[in-house]
Amino acid sequence: MNLAKDKNKLGIWMCTSLVIGNMIGAGIFMMPSALASYGGISILGWIASSIGALLLAKVFSKLSNMVKEKTGGPYAFAKIGFGDYIGFLVAWGYWISTWVANAAISIAFVSALSVLFPILEESSAVAVLTGLGAIWVLTWFNSRGVKNSGKMQLVTTLLKLVPILVIIAGGFFFFDVNNFVPFNASEETNLGAIAITGTLTLYAFVGFESATVPADNVENPEKTIPRATMLGTLITTLVYILSTVVVMGMIPMEQLASSPAPFADAMRIMSGEIGEEIVAVGAAIAAFGALNGWILIQSQIARATAIDDMFPRIFKKENKKGAPVWGLIIGSILSSMIMLMNYTEGLVEQFKFMILLSMLCCLVPYIFSTAAYVSIALQRNPGKGSKPSVFILGTLAFFYAIWAVYGAGEEAVFWGFILLLLGTPFYVWIKWKYSKEQ
Repeated sequence: MNLAKDKNKLGIWMCTSLVIGNMIGAGIFMMPSALASYGGISILGWIASSIGALLLAKVFSKLSNMVKEKTGGPYAFAKIGFGDYIGFLVAWGYWISTWVANAAISIAFVSALSVLFPILEESSAVAVLTGLGAIWVLTWFNSRGVKNSGKMQLVTTLLKLVPILVIIAGGFFFFDVNNFVPFNASEETNLGAIAITGTLTLYAFVGFESATVPADNVENPEKTIPRATMLGTLITTLVYILSTVVVMGMIPMEQLASSPAPFADAMRIMSGEIGEEIVAVGAAIAAFGALNGWILIQSQIARATAIDDMFPRIFKKENKKGAPVWGLIIGSILSSMIMLMNYTEGLVEQFKFMILLSMLCCLVPYIFSTAAYVSIALQRNPGKGSKPSVFILGTLAFFYAIWAVYGAGEEAVFWGFILLLLGTPFYVWIKWKYSKEQ
């Protein structure tokens, strides 16, 4: 390993910001509106999905200590737990999901900026150039080394939290508990409303595993990764729940349900017209920071798989800064192509469908990782592996992951598994190609 790479590692706060930054994207700024039609009971949905996310985060924290010698997060866990083929399918699906998601995040970035610069809504050409510019500026920034990416993630995470924390701190002065009456505003039963809102919110937690992916680029990974994973998930959970409670308490549910910018409305109540612009800046920074973090992750998952000769070796080639530069470039080319679909007449529906598939491909690794937790515990230390706590934690997290996949919908599940299985010919070819060289 070169000296540049030794110095170019992520510490606890950079890892924590990677977790928080990848979970908190621009989508949080719309979540109160999506939940408003269900009323205050949606807070219980947040709590339900939060418990599941914390269970998964705990499993990944423990796995990062059990699998110390491998990088790649969910890929490494699935490979050790169930062998090369399952490991490859997890890496294949996770890699696809990241560069597809990056296209969606770049569009969210442009959308947030359009509040400040209306030309982005008026001109598709300007919007496309802005989205492509964000992808490629951050690709270049990531090519300068993982620590540079970590610094960017730390700064953008702190900046994106500012408007949300301001609303949490100041919103209670404008809080009206009557806005939560009726508590269940939907026609669903209480349990039904909790289940639906729990499904709506669980996708907001995708990304808690981020610190486990670049494991060999983390300082003291045995301590840093578990702490960053749990700390990042806990902070994000508090931010999600508190901000939703405050915004719902500030704005009547009927008005909130039709609001295109609930955080902007809340900030306007507190600070006047300037509030909308402050929130727009926060949303743009949130998207920009998430894009930075996921560009890092998509290159690192491909690199980890290539190191094991299960992706083309070009993905593990590094520049002088220790960055897998070709993995960055290839992933960003694919993201750019997907992003362009959204601005091409006739391809918009295909773009939306790709985003749906991306979500499923990102959730499936959670199933294999939770199952791998029990499997690896039994393989490496049968005595401790058989402790009830291992099975209880593994089982609870596993069924939550199953529920998360179920929440994606039948169509996404069907086509998502088809997409995963389409990786099989690629796996066979890679295995054949490298076996000939041995």
